[in-house]
Amino acid sequence: MLVIAGLGNPGAQYARNRHNIGFMAVDAIAERGRFGPFRARHQGLLADGLIGDERVLLLKPQTYMNESGRSVGEALRYAKLDLDALVVIHDELDLAPAKVRLKVGGGDAGHNGLRSITAHVGSGYKRVRLGIGHPGDKGLVHPYVLSDFAKAEAGWVEAVCRAIAEAAPLLATGQDASFQNKTHLAIEAAGFGEKSSA
Repeated sequence: MLVIAGLGNPGAQYARNRHNIGFMAVDAIAERGRFGPFRARHQGLLADGLIGDERVLLLKPQTYMNESGRSVGEALRYAKLDLDALVVIHDELDLAPAKVRLKVGGGDAGHNGLRSITAHVGSGYKRVRLGIGHPGDKGLVHPYVLSDFAKAEAGWVEAVCRAIAEAAPLLATGQDASFQNKTHLAIEAAGFGEKSSA
């Protein structure tokens, strides 16, 4: 069993924020996989289902971003799962828009959701980092992540979420390199390939 947690803030006013791309990706996985409806559980919204033959719990913490670890920790304890069964999908300022990178462990790079999760469960979990770009000035980060994606960005946001949903069976079975390769190729095929190397 796996817990895939997408990060974001609850409420309609945040739904299209850059900070909420983790929620968007989890919604795309739910739509494509075989999942029941999201229900209020573990201080979040939880959907139980299958990706391929793997049982997966999809989680959208409703604690607000800064307290994401409370919900994630509760879900892991309930399911009696270790850190290696946790995947966190989140926005990443240090990656260009439409880039997807997967890594295990590491620091929180100033991301309050990751900081909270690490404080509650430790740092050795898998992260799917979804690039949203950087506003260029540290002082602008807070309003930037809490602003909606521009209409011009809708295409790549949708392409990224769709690519993650299509590659989710590889993620669920631990085929990390294949997952990253498949998402990269799908985003490129949609016309949103990476313009620079990273």
